[in-house]
Amino acid sequence: MLKTKSIYGLIGKGIDYSFSRNYFSQKFKKEGLIYHSYQNFDCENLAQVLETLRQKNLKGVNVTIPYKEKIIPYLDKISKEANEIRAVNTISINENGKLLGYNTDCFGFKKSLFEKINKKVKKALVLGTGGASKAIRYVLKENLIKYNTVSRKSDKGDYIYTQLDRNIISNYELIVNTTPVGTYPNTKDCPNINFDYITKNHVLFDLTYNPKKTKFLTNGKIKGAKTINGYNMLIYQAEKSWSIWNEIN
Repeated sequence: MLKTKSIYGLIGKGIDYSFSRNYFSQKFKKEGLIYHSYQNFDCENLAQVLETLRQKNLKGVNVTIPYKEKIIPYLDKISKEANEIRAVNTISINENGKLLGYNTDCFGFKKSLFEKINKKVKKALVLGTGGASKAIRYVLKENLIKYNTVSRKSDKGDYIYTQLDRNIISNYELIVNTTPVGTYPNTKDCPNINFDYITKNHVLFDLTYNPKKTKFLTNGKIKGAKTINGYNMLIYQAEKSWSIWNEIN
């Protein structure tokens, strides 16, 4: 009897750079899962996303910018974490075709952050207010770390970038960049903060994984700050996605 093919993939926009396709393709090959494949589904709009989710033999997808929040109303059920965060980055499709949404970004961030730092962080500054930012804020809240957000627009965050003076930046031990600023191919870009205010007492975490050393992290390293990129976070959230897909299917 011919075994049914199982398709997985990444849904997003402008995702040729994606880590996930290569990661899962290598994983399937290593584990001998010859009937499994992982594809990039580059969708121009939500209608294309919904059409993709109806594809035959599709078992699960990861979701990235700009659909982490937009997809929620179209799912049949979402996990407790995803509901609180209001962003979904993993969807599992069960045997009845039901779409089940999860957030594994929070798992990945928590594990990758606390394996790198051994001091108690009291306050964090979160750059960005989108879907990824929501997952990071969820983890900070769960771990009793006070935080404030920074946005380009005054009605979106607690601060705008031009407000970030020495007094404000020195008040936060952890600064997390959740924006795509500095991601390949725009590697010369950097969040608009004054690195003269960064010291060895800071920890800078960039969710970006391509390049591994963004300008944000490089500038922080020059000032003596501890720096963490998003690579391990991505590995952990990918493995969490895989466990969810296997649990459902």
